[in-house]
Amino acid sequence: MPTTTNSKLRFPIHWRACLAAFALVALCAAATVSGCGRSDSRLVLLNVSYDPTRELYREINASFAQYWLAKTGQQVEIRQSHGGSGKQARAVIDGLQADVVTLALAYDIDVIAARTGLIAANWQERLPHRSCPYVSTIVFLVRKGNPKNIQDWEDLTRADVDVVTPNPKTSGGARWNYLAAWGYALKRELGDLSKVKNASAPEVQKAQEKVFEFVRAIFSRVKVMDTGARGATNTFIQRGIGDVLIAWENEALLATREVGGENVELVVPSVSILAEPPVAVVDGVVDRRGTRAVAEAYLQFLYTPEAQRIIGRHYYRPVNPTVAQEFADVFRPVEMFTVDDVFGGWAKAQKEHFDDSGTFDRIMEAQTSVSR
Repeated sequence: MPTTTNSKLRFPIHWRACLAAFALVALCAAATVSGCGRSDSRLVLLNVSYDPTRELYREINASFAQYWLAKTGQQVEIRQSHGGSGKQARAVIDGLQADVVTLALAYDIDVIAARTGLIAANWQERLPHRSCPYVSTIVFLVRKGNPKNIQDWEDLTRADVDVVTPNPKTSGGARWNYLAAWGYALKRELGDLSKVKNASAPEVQKAQEKVFEFVRAIFSRVKVMDTGARGATNTFIQRGIGDVLIAWENEALLATREVGGENVELVVPSVSILAEPPVAVVDGVVDRRGTRAVAEAYLQFLYTPEAQRIIGRHYYRPVNPTVAQEFADVFRPVEMFTVDDVFGGWAKAQKEHFDDSGTFDRIMEAQTSVSR
């Protein structure tokens, strides 16, 4: 079973009241700095994003600030918050004052919209490509020389292979990883993924049972599940745990080309998933702060050739076809399927696989039973 840790600090009751008061003061102070649209005569935006986008948005933000200053004469500062996509969505639901969200999957933004009303239900129709300014896929990162000869998803079930992947309960990237493995196994069983649309067919039901066991076998090889994709990358590279990391393509390329590349290498599986990380303005926040114009311009900027080239340099696949061609030598060809085609969309995939008592929970319960 994957290892987990849990620690709690305990305080006497009279200290708890003081700490609560201190926390309230700190929250108010934070709201003064990042909870309003202006700070020291500058516009301030908060972009709540998922784990692996730190380097990407660092460069995007600097480029947009120059663009906005030249266009309007206003200075703008974009502040960042990063973590597992699911955790970030919950943080916004719980009150984190994001002007924009740039998360790992559409479901996380849909949840914010449904539970808070802060984002319009039609948010995905506002920008091109279903509000996805870049796409990615799921690949493997292995040790240099690939000593375990890991070539495809089948190898992740072997008893001599230790797998690293984040937790699908907290990480959007981990949900992409899980669904990529599931879709691969379905294709192996059915030959043609279009058959899954006839869910009640005996052939499909039998295939789904076999796929459950296949994905369970992969997770039986997972020793540590971090809460986010970047944490999983650090576990694999810095801590040296595992033989293979299931990773975003951009994370794997970053690792091989810029961060410890002498110790790892990339393996592209035969079949993977088209990962589509979306972006959205948080309407209720920008309207209250008066930052709608700059927030909308910020997300629209992501589609400009300048930003698309930044996206490509950070190993995400640009959606602008002309810019994408400039990076054709960076991204290896891979057969990809979509969440809509194989799982009926994110709402259905989330309910069936990742909600409480869903398929992922049953997989983990099966792991517990086997380990006893």
